[in-house]
Amino acid sequence: MNDFTADQTTPSTGPSSLPLRTGPRGPLSGIRVIDMSAYIAGPYGCSLLADQGAEIIKIEPPTGDNLRKYPSSLATESRAFLGVNRSKLGAVLDIKHPEDLDTLLSLIESADVLVHNFRPTVAPRIGIGYEQLRELNPRLIYCAVSGYGESGPLKDKAGFDQVLQTMTGMAMLQGKKEGPPEVLYGSVVDFYASALVAGAVSSALFERERSGLGQFVGVSLLDAAMTMQSTRLVWADSEGRDVGRDMRSGGITGIHPTKDGYLYISANTPHFWNALCEKTGMTELLGNERYDTVRKRAQHHTEIVPVLHRALAAKTALDWEALFGEEVPCAAARSIEDMFDHPQVLSQGLIATYQHPVVGQYRALKRSVRFTRTPGPEPFAAPTLGQHTELIKTEARRIRQNKKKS
Repeated sequence: MNDFTADQTTPSTGPSSLPLRTGPRGPLSGIRVIDMSAYIAGPYGCSLLADQGAEIIKIEPPTGDNLRKYPSSLATESRAFLGVNRSKLGAVLDIKHPEDLDTLLSLIESADVLVHNFRPTVAPRIGIGYEQLRELNPRLIYCAVSGYGESGPLKDKAGFDQVLQTMTGMAMLQGKKEGPPEVLYGSVVDFYASALVAGAVSSALFERERSGLGQFVGVSLLDAAMTMQSTRLVWADSEGRDVGRDMRSGGITGIHPTKDGYLYISANTPHFWNALCEKTGMTELLGNERYDTVRKRAQHHTEIVPVLHRALAAKTALDWEALFGEEVPCAAARSIEDMFDHPQVLSQGLIATYQHPVVGQYRALKRSVRFTRTPGPEPFAAPTLGQHTELIKTEARRIRQNKKKS
């Protein structure tokens, strides 16, 4: 499939020499984003902008984004890198060299957005601090993704997903009672930070339409980890330090064994609890005042859970899922491989097929949001290291030449 056509205009610098993505326009078509970030939070935030039509130019150092080096069963590429860098043009620039720094600054002059995850003191030192670039491009939305924010005693410390989970209490509450703290793998803090990046950048672009001016946007992993715990981050003056903050409702709501496989059940409301009892044959628990509220069931879960497990042992997880239908919220535990062909996933158009110059054909997420009038162009595979360097350097030269003419 041809992912590009060659017809694009950058408002401040004239017609672009970079190819334009094919397909319908998205809400952010015509927006140019320079992605200098690495790992997950910044890069995936930029991919979410790409899903909405933005042109993303990913700039990597000669050694590449560190995520390229992560373990992967793919022989030549990192699965993680492919997963968080879809729909980007990729160039290698060594900005320690004046010529490559000049190329970068030319691109930034034509850009609407810059995203990076350098620590707060690094960006000004290498010549791309906000105050420095605001002089070059007053309309620039400058998004800095950090571990801990732009101020405070930890501002210059590198941040990592599971470090933040452990620091902010997530690991303590994820662990089992009386057990050690546990992290939740899957980079949940990083991915939530990426959503904050995409949302904040989009809001800043909207505000720019009114003011005509860019601004600094700060997103940190600390922001993300704390925001994810908003239900826990409420502490009344009347409460002690040991106040209960766990949202889990006893042993009923949770994952349970079945005849074959595991099943997650949520049965907190009276309606769902009654339906669970009826459909599993636990009629002796129905109408029992000892178990008629979530709090009571949590208190007496040691009495209820053995009965529930005996009942669930009669059928497989998939059988129970079908039997419960809409009356008992539940899900059979599946592998991620099962989701590629799940009928609900397919009906939502969540999976696309990509063609990569090294990996070949692969399937991956297409986009996470849907717009009816401006659905956005087709996604394309993450770039190989330096795949579009010459194209992007040509674009930088065009920008410089147009600047001299003006």
